[in-house]
Amino acid sequence: MPATKKTARRTLLVTSAALLSAALTAPVPAVAAPKPTPGATPTATPPANMSTVGGQRLGQAGTQVNLAAGVPVVPKDITGRSWIVADAESGDVLAAHNAHWRLPPASTLKMLFADTVLPKFPRTMKHKVTDADLADVGAGSSMVGVKEKETYTVHDLWLGVFLRSGNDAVHVLSHMNGGVAATVKDMNEHAEELQALDTKVVSPDGYDERGQVSSAYDLTLFARSGLQKKDFREYCSTVSAKFPGETKKNKQNKLVRGSFEIQNTNRLLAGDSDISVYQGIAGVKNGNTTNAGATFTGVAERGGKVLLVTVMNPEKTEHNEVYKETARLLDWGFRAAGKVQPVGELVAPKGAAGSSASPGPTEGATGAGEAGGGSGKGGASASPVAKEASQVATGGRGMGVALGIAGGVVVLLAGGAFLVNRRWPLRKK
Repeated sequence: MPATKKTARRTLLVTSAALLSAALTAPVPAVAAPKPTPGATPTATPPANMSTVGGQRLGQAGTQVNLAAGVPVVPKDITGRSWIVADAESGDVLAAHNAHWRLPPASTLKMLFADTVLPKFPRTMKHKVTDADLADVGAGSSMVGVKEKETYTVHDLWLGVFLRSGNDAVHVLSHMNGGVAATVKDMNEHAEELQALDTKVVSPDGYDERGQVSSAYDLTLFARSGLQKKDFREYCSTVSAKFPGETKKNKQNKLVRGSFEIQNTNRLLAGDSDISVYQGIAGVKNGNTTNAGATFTGVAERGGKVLLVTVMNPEKTEHNEVYKETARLLDWGFRAAGKVQPVGELVAPKGAAGSSASPGPTEGATGAGEAGGGSGKGGASASPVAKEASQVATGGRGMGVALGIAGGVVVLLAGGAFLVNRRWPLRKK
């Protein structure tokens, strides 16, 4: 090869290497980062800016708690990406961690589904299932065993939703409500009414869908609203029940329809090999999908206090970890109640007098771990509240709900607005 060609080639190679090196080492232009796709696997880092509904502290990343003399330290072994501990009656948020982080909710979204749709149909109403009712159930969904051409009561279907997290039961009820699209619209409107502004519903059952998100704060709002309803309280606290089976011919060639037992998959309510029934537990709902990981909202009562805890997507992968972390946070909440100054509040629905989604001031709030005000006595009662109750209508075995919730009906003002005066009553008057 002539020298001139060799020189030209060498110059080209050097120039290319220099350009490549410059491209690799040059500073990245200051452009807006693309928004994460909701519903996709969430990042490990919460966003810098989150909603401040319920208080400024709730929009801050990390653990928010007002530590002071006599206030127990929040457990160190909580790995949930987002969690919240709140007083179900007063709405005080006792502590929170990334409370408004928008994450996939899994089947905990069924709390919003139930709170939206449950009042629309009497529990004794019967429905014969069609092929179309089940045509749009997602592949790999949790199922209770609803069959086409079989007839179920609304009561049967709600037991399937709450105990077995049955997406088949959700879709049947959705079609009774005008279809999946209509139900999604109703749910989004109801979430807005509850001021659950982190939530976007795409599928009524919580099945992983692009764009479907909620937050620990919003899931706690759904639970609190649902617990105002007597039927909601019954279903979410039922441990086991009989569910109608498929009609078949017996040995005598007669058509008969048996039933089978279904168990609640809420491990704090039903227990498991590595976890006991939580003292005072009364519901609410669990979930688990590929994108969401494990999610759970629970309500429990001890010593006159009713607490709500939501945990989303623990990083620790131990069996039943979401329930174990919820139990530790409930224990902390019962010890801290009456001693710790709140870091925010669960807002009331828009229809409640004086309610607003604008962030409320947190008087005397301090940073996580700093001293805060507050006085009073906490502690737990020695006797469990959740006890085996009378047989439910299906012949199944129920669990008594917490004293702060049992037997009550929602107190309504004329015109249907929730009665809220700082304390949102869960008790029967």
